[in-house]
Amino acid sequence: MTNPAATELIARSNRLGSDPRVTNYAGGNTSAKGTDVDPVTGGPIELLWVKGSGGDLGSLTESGLAVLRLDRLRALKNVYPGVDREDEMVAAFDYTLHGKGGAAPSIDTAMHGLVDAAHVDHLHPDSGIAFATSVDGEALTVTAFGEKVVWVPWRRPGWQLGLDIAAIKEANPAAIGCILGGHGITAWGDTSAAAEANSLWIIETAEKFIETNGRLDPFGTVLDGYSPLTPESRASRAAVLAPTLRGLVSTDRAQVGHFTDAEVVLDFLQSSEHPRLAALGTSCPDHFLRTKVKPMLLDLPPTASLEDQLARLHELHEEYRADYQAYYDRNKPLLESELAGSLGTGVAGSLRDPHSSSVPAIRGADPLIVLIPGIGMFSYGANKQTARVASEFYINAINVMRGAEAISTYAPIDETEKFRIEYWALEEAKLQRMPRPKPLATRVALVTGAASGIGKAIAMRLAAEGACVVIADLDLEKAQAAASEIGGTDVAIGVQANVTDELQVQAAVDATVLAFGGLDLVVNNAGLSLSKSLLETTVADWDLQHDVMAKGSFLVSRAAAKVLIEQKLGGDIIYISSKNSVFAGPNNIAYSATKADQAHQVRLLAAELGEYGVKVNGINPDGVVRGSGIFAGGWGAKRAAVYGVPEEDLGKYYAKRTLLGREVLPENVASAVFVLCTSDLSHTTGLHIPVDAGVAAAFLR
Repeated sequence: MTNPAATELIARSNRLGSDPRVTNYAGGNTSAKGTDVDPVTGGPIELLWVKGSGGDLGSLTESGLAVLRLDRLRALKNVYPGVDREDEMVAAFDYTLHGKGGAAPSIDTAMHGLVDAAHVDHLHPDSGIAFATSVDGEALTVTAFGEKVVWVPWRRPGWQLGLDIAAIKEANPAAIGCILGGHGITAWGDTSAAAEANSLWIIETAEKFIETNGRLDPFGTVLDGYSPLTPESRASRAAVLAPTLRGLVSTDRAQVGHFTDAEVVLDFLQSSEHPRLAALGTSCPDHFLRTKVKPMLLDLPPTASLEDQLARLHELHEEYRADYQAYYDRNKPLLESELAGSLGTGVAGSLRDPHSSSVPAIRGADPLIVLIPGIGMFSYGANKQTARVASEFYINAINVMRGAEAISTYAPIDETEKFRIEYWALEEAKLQRMPRPKPLATRVALVTGAASGIGKAIAMRLAAEGACVVIADLDLEKAQAAASEIGGTDVAIGVQANVTDELQVQAAVDATVLAFGGLDLVVNNAGLSLSKSLLETTVADWDLQHDVMAKGSFLVSRAAAKVLIEQKLGGDIIYISSKNSVFAGPNNIAYSATKADQAHQVRLLAAELGEYGVKVNGINPDGVVRGSGIFAGGWGAKRAAVYGVPEEDLGKYYAKRTLLGREVLPENVASAVFVLCTSDLSHTTGLHIPVDAGVAAAFLR
């Protein structure tokens, strides 16, 4: 049974974490102290429940709490080796844990355990960080909050910061919390309700102070020519820029993207002070760990030509990489010198090899945030969620800058401190604990005709292997339902597309690059089948078959190839053709002829796109009856009539005529698609893989 103190803590955390005014995703931490029964002695024991490392307040559950014995945690003060070696204390938290399971204690655990209050909240509200990053934040804190809130000068999160806050609370009995310079806020209370009320009071008081006393134009005047384009024009230009940007920011490692043209971003980018503020970068540690220390900013108006914008983005990317490398090279020796001077074996134990004073290798010099005035913001990460959250964090940073500039001057922590956080041993350890990426991680796939049957099976398999997937289908409602079945919008989205319509195909590709930053894998699966003899086949039948599969595949491949070429990241185009592309059977001339067309498109495009690193391959299924939209739409009944078997036995009939005697399922085709786009077949293009359980007459020659 969950302890009542922990139950209250989870409820409070969920409320606070669900309010964007209060904190950002995975930002901040909360705690509660209480008494439980020691299962060993049967007596009472004082415990601390605190949100663990990496968790999110809004979705916190009991498993996300670290549970520690207060007596042992407080006793660590006796072995604290000093601020130069305070990182060792995080490893020591393991010796204070209570019970089984639970989350790993975070770096902020000391703040919660050492402060003499039953309930503590540490949060990252935009309004609070505006005070924390103001050049005269200490004086403003006194003016706005009086003796109820105390200023704490910038200190990196850790044991010493916990000691500092504990001492401040003891010395200021009227205080309900503090502003942490360059960081956020901390509040406390004797009850869970009191701590929550105090947190909200600090946040709301900061908001009201900024609103009442702040300048009306904190970002300056509107720059001539920098007003936002219309929504349609923004989306159109963003879709054209996205492939080039994706390629640039993936110089060191492939990344997934996210685009937003939120009003807060466009307002910032049209203002005269945005170049100065963007160059200063973010401040709160949670911010720049996800956004890098500063963004890449296009210094051209939205009315500039596409050619000029693309050329300038290439130049700016080179400059950004050089600047980031210089930042790393400047600060690495300083941090190594500090580490070398702080080595020790310590009673607390060390996270770092005592014989090593090395700084982690540079984690890539590409930007994570790209700002395009008048158009919007692109953000990037190892997956869609990370990219989206980076965007949310930079919007937090914009709000912080607005608040700080309204009441003072924005003054983030200096780059040396940022570097200490970014290349902190604790952050490196957290990265090393992350699970190994799935085979298709960072890849973006577009699958046509994917609301059901083979296409849906392919989409589900690609998503299961780590890809972001766009399901394109004639039926938007079914496409969106299939996407929802796969997962949230960070994994899959559904779009409407008639592949015979050039504009709709382009719209589907544009939607893909705007949703996930780019495109890596295209599966031409959309199709239908009419089972008729030569004399029964009308011109309309012939045109419909060829429009959907031959023309449709051409339109999709052409639109996708432009993105793949612009990205310069290679990619895959896969055609779901058919055994009928090489096998002559009765009563399907239109279907088989268009499948042969698709099969030769594979060879033609493989020859043409190879120089860009794009592989083009095909799959020849046969007899996929169960789960097939084509067979369910009447094709199955007609083929069963041709072969003289009941429709419900058609799958068994197809299986009996194969060499392996097995029925082919949509999942078998999906497996072949997966194999074709993995690194195991990185040198294979122009290939057709039969997925037919062995039809000798369809052997490729």
